[in-house]
Amino acid sequence: MSSDLVAITGFVALFAMMLLRVPIGMAMGLVGVTGFGYIVGAGPALKMVGQTSMRTVTDYTFGVIPMFLLMGAFVANSGMSRELFRAANSFLGHLRGGLGIATIAACGGFAAISGSSVATAATFSTVAYPEMRRYGYPQSFATGVIAAGGTLGAMLPPSTVLVVYGIITEQDIGKLFVAGILPGILAASMYIATVAIIGFVRPDFLPRAPRHSWKERIESLRNIWATLLLFVFVIGGLYGGLFTPTEAGGMGAGGAFLIGVLRGRLDRAEIRRSLLQATRTAAAVFTVLIGALLFGYFLTVTQTPQKVTEFLTGLGVGRYGVLALIMLMYLVLGCLMDSLAMVILTVPIIFPVITHLGFNPIWFGVIIVMTVELGLIHPPVGMIVFVIKSVVDDVKFTTIFKGVLPFIITDLIRLIILIAFPIIALWLPSRM
Repeated sequence: MSSDLVAITGFVALFAMMLLRVPIGMAMGLVGVTGFGYIVGAGPALKMVGQTSMRTVTDYTFGVIPMFLLMGAFVANSGMSRELFRAANSFLGHLRGGLGIATIAACGGFAAISGSSVATAATFSTVAYPEMRRYGYPQSFATGVIAAGGTLGAMLPPSTVLVVYGIITEQDIGKLFVAGILPGILAASMYIATVAIIGFVRPDFLPRAPRHSWKERIESLRNIWATLLLFVFVIGGLYGGLFTPTEAGGMGAGGAFLIGVLRGRLDRAEIRRSLLQATRTAAAVFTVLIGALLFGYFLTVTQTPQKVTEFLTGLGVGRYGVLALIMLMYLVLGCLMDSLAMVILTVPIIFPVITHLGFNPIWFGVIIVMTVELGLIHPPVGMIVFVIKSVVDDVKFTTIFKGVLPFIITDLIRLIILIAFPIIALWLPSRM
């Protein structure tokens, strides 16, 4: 059997196992080891399993993943999300659609210290959704805003998806983090503008909440000092070169722990819950990562990346035509799998194409994360929509998707802007 046929058989087997609900990490590992063993031999394949697993879990660079996950767990369990929403609501809630704008702002703040889209969406489904419904916001709009705000978790640093992209492509993780700041701010700003436009076009659709006094607003700001301090400490240290991304993860986790304990927000039960939550998530991430690395060896021996590069560059559609095809692929895959699994599975194949076409790898990291996150909210099977549905069980999937549609249009416009003006993503990294 030729290497081409082996590669095709491997991909068919991989997607068949995914349809059978086999965990993506296990599926990639099984296909990778079996395919590698068929071509090279069973002995080298089995030896590769042990070496890859040990090297991955003991690599210092990979330590950034559990550290940022632990920081996010401490942040989520110490109630910072509720404080962010209250502060944003006190300033913005009285505007037309103000609770929606406050939700976007709070999601951005929470995303900047948690780095998880799923955690952001799940958290604000419990924090913001009841408030919006209490003041008469439609279900579709309330859930749509939370879904859109949840996508900020993968863009604003620290982002687990950007970390994994940086590890796979051997790019500077610190520069990737900083590159996501301005696009993340642009995303939040455009979401807020979308809410404002909906409120202007349909004034009866979005009610106003009561106006808060300046005394209440100032008091609400006192409660978010911890969030601001943690973000400035971690990202400022990275930007200023005070510590590496792995060290930033450790400092961030330690900072979140100390702030939570000193404020009386993390008792023994919450600390244990945070540790278990971070450990489970890290174990799942490393399982996917090890499986992807094993699958990557299989791709290497079949020369799949080189052949995909030759095929795409030979289509005659130009570099931006190829980029459009890649983005379309991610939108489709967003209906099938988690964002992290998408990046781990596809980047080893796609990245050589991007470098061959001359695109900046840091910029492409931002583009790929935005496209992947868009895939997680668009119909028919947006993964973040399932997260919201699991928390808010009295709303239908069609209702959530209806509320998400305006933000999908906003995301497409934002992608076009970032493709047309790469400097938005590259200016801050160039200043490091």
